[in-house]
Amino acid sequence: MDATVKLLQRIEFLRNKMTQVALKKGFTDSESVEISQELDRLLNLYENMKAGSQ
Repeated sequence: MDATVKLLQRIEFLRNKMTQVALKKGFTDSESVEISQELDRLLNLYENMKAGSQ
């Protein structure tokens, strides 16, 4: 499977998980923040990959 596809799948998984955790525990809970930071990191990576392929 292509690395970009795997990355997008992971991003979607983390988006869903972050929503679930945030609704259950709150947006400022440490788990919500941790997931959000990982999601930000992966989104930045994806943007860099897109920019590099143009």
